Parts: sequence; C-alpha cells; structure tokens
Amino acid sequence: MDQQPPADRGGSASEGPAPTCYRHPDRETGISCTRCGRPICPACMVSASVGFQCPDCVRQGSGTGHSPAASRPRTLAGGSVAADPRLVTKILLGINLAVFVAVAAASSAGSPVLGDLILLGRAWDPVPPPGSVEGVAEGQWYRLVTSMFLHQEVWHIGFNMLGLWWLGGPLEAALGRARYLALYLLSGLAGSALTYLIAAPNQGSLGASGAIFGLLGATAVLMRRMNYDMRPVLVLLALNLLFTFTWGGIAWEAHVGGLVAGVVIAVGMVHAPRERRTAVQAGTCALVLLATAGIIVARTMALT
Repeated sequence: MDQQPPADRGGSASEGPAPTCYRHPDRETGISCTRCGRPICPACMVSASVGFQCPDCVRQGSGTGHSPAASRPRTLAGGSVAADPRLVTKILLGINLAVFVAVAAASSAGSPVLGDLILLGRAWDPVPPPGSVEGVAEGQWYRLVTSMFLHQEVWHIGFNMLGLWWLGGPLEAALGRARYLALYLLSGLAGSALTYLIAAPNQGSLGASGAIFGLLGATAVLMRRMNYDMRPVLVLLALNLLFTFTWGGIAWEAHVGGLVAGVVIAVGMVHAPRERRTAVQAGTCALVLLATAGIIVARTMALT
C-alpha cells in the first residue's frame, strides 16, 4: 500500500535462559507437551483436549483407540499441521517477486501496466474525461487487491519481503495455512480500504506493507497468547510506527488499517474457545471483511 515502507523485522525472546524445543534446539519456547513435558515450539505443538502435545505423543496416542479425527495433529489455532510450515509464505513471496519482475519488464517496454494496477481512488475530479485513467470509484475494484502485490523500487520490495519471511513463517506454523492466508489477504485489503477512505482520491498507493503490518500485529497477539516476553515485538512495532509517521512518501493509512485488521483477526484465531473455534474464527474474518466492504462502499458513494 505504501510507497516507502519501513523495514519490518520479526522475532521473539524470553526472559532468562528459556528452554528450547526438543525438535528444534535453536527455538526458545515457553510451551511444554502436556503428556511428556518436553518443550515444544509453535511449529511442533499439536492442539489437544487439554493444552498442547508434541508430535511424538500424538503419534503414540493414535494407536490407543482414539478416532483419526481426534488424533490428527493440529496447530495452535486448530489448523492442520503441514510438513512445510512456510509453504504459503514462500508462495506469497514468489508472487510478489514475479509481479515485480513482470511490471518492471512491462514498464521498460513502455507499457502503462503499473498505473493500471496501483490503488487509485479517482484520477479526476469530479468526473474523468472519456478514455482517461479511472479508479476504484469508477468501478475498478481490482485495484484494492492488485496494489497489494505491487512494488516500484528494489529496496521497497526488499524490506517487505524480508518482513514477510521473518514474520510469516512462525505465524503460518501456529495458525495453519488457510487461517494464515486469510490473515494476510484481509489485512492487506483492510489497508487498501483505509487508504481509499482517507487518502486523496488521486493519490496513487502500492505495496504489501498493509499485509505485513497485519502479520506484525498478529505476531504480537500470538506472543502474548504464548506468554512470551512482549518487549521485543512492542519495540519493533513502535519503531515501525515511528517510521510510518515521520518518513515522507508513506501511506500510513495502509499500515494502520493492516495493523488493526491483523490484531483483530489474530485475537479471534488464537483465543477462540476450542468447542466453537471454527465458528468464532470464521466469524471474526467475516466481520473484518464486512467492515472493510462497508468502508469501500461508503467512500465510493461519497466520491460518486
């Protein structure tokens, strides 16, 4: 969404000599298996009827008469445990890089594809002349989504993709692929919607930072849920917000919109009651989507 995003970095730390995951010795964790007591990281924890279990205990329990559905490994948020916990993150990163290369090649050839895809509320006021560039208000809704995957400078996409890699992997492991993808897309869309609502109609905006800020907000919620030391992520968040509001050329609306959406979605994901977890998670995502759609419709009505 923003044209000049700050560097996004992710991480977590614990006070004192925290235990490390028995399967990943390089990862500190404050969660232990409820059956064997071994420390487990978000990528290894499997949701159980009480607390979390390690993959070994889940496999051992699958032969004790439990049904396959009851013993199937689940993430912290109830998603399926995947062999590659970064698959969606890799795909999103690949899409962003592919679009960047394609747009750069098209621009070098003289094609106006970049201007046709950026977030633009309305290029002309009050009514665009026939044949001129039009925006979201004229019915080009796709700009709210395509702008999420556009970057113009190398450093811009570099910062955003580093943020996606650092923050996305742990979140994908903890939430599961479908929930993580919903978090990313809805956060980016919310950032586009707030930019459309507040920014000047003819102000172009592009970048994945709305989605990245959503991941940052979700990381804070996840760390709080796991009782990790919150200071590193709070400092990271404060620095990013400082850059957002002090550097020129940044669409702060995209950052704030993505951050708020990411926090709300993550709260619904990781704090949903186990007995109705899917319904609460789906309802939270639907609520964010509905609010986003309401903002878009209201702004369009105001411009037309």
